[in-house]
Amino acid sequence: MSRLQMLIDSSRCIDCKACMMACKIANHVPAGQWRNWIKNSHSGGDAALPPRPIEAHYQPGGCMHCAEAPCLLACPTGATYRHKTTGVVLVDRGLCIGCGNCIPACPYGARFRHANLNVVDKCDYCMARLEQGLLPACVDTCPTKARSFGLEETLKKNVNTRFIKEGATPIQALVVVEPPLTKTHPNLNYINETAQKDWPSEPEIPLPMRLMSGFLSTTLYLTVGAAALGAGLMGLTQLRERRAEKKERGHES
Repeated sequence: MSRLQMLIDSSRCIDCKACMMACKIANHVPAGQWRNWIKNSHSGGDAALPPRPIEAHYQPGGCMHCAEAPCLLACPTGATYRHKTTGVVLVDRGLCIGCGNCIPACPYGARFRHANLNVVDKCDYCMARLEQGLLPACVDTCPTKARSFGLEETLKKNVNTRFIKEGATPIQALVVVEPPLTKTHPNLNYINETAQKDWPSEPEIPLPMRLMSGFLSTTLYLTVGAAALGAGLMGLTQLRERRAEKKERGHES
């Protein structure tokens, strides 16, 4: 599989927010909502806060498109799914029921309810642009080239080649930002160093979805009442199967 990845050299970020505005425009994100962000080493960062101190370290980010994505486990309808070829985590708006289970399941706070459509929204690496042979809007617009994007097999090599041409320090390490306990194996990582690293939270996945996904032990399943949960799980499973069939029919037509 040719997975798509993003590498971010956070030392190059100047907090201009061009990436955030380009994303908002390219993806028609409603006012007051964001698909990406810039955090800082002083407060953890928030797009709505006043300008940062000049000495702060700025950390761009967005959906991490995790290889072990908790949001996939939390979705009862299959609306959240992984693109088979690229590994990008996507949301099928036609299948999303707006339940919001996946929002607390994301350790990075990358998901939100779209204010106009009442479905979950998030970064999709600008799939519409990728299909046209373009880079994600945040990558394309960054004036300092803090963000790099491409196929996993060649991305690091291409970034190093560019750094050498620029006279910059080659990649010495990749920093993976993850929750303290849960290993999500994100496909958005940082080059050499970044701050902060301790802001992701542990994913919160509803109990029925954890049981259906085999996330909990059989002993705990029995203690919470298999009969009551069984009916709910059966309903969720049937709903997911019906929606998956609908999705397959849509692809075939």
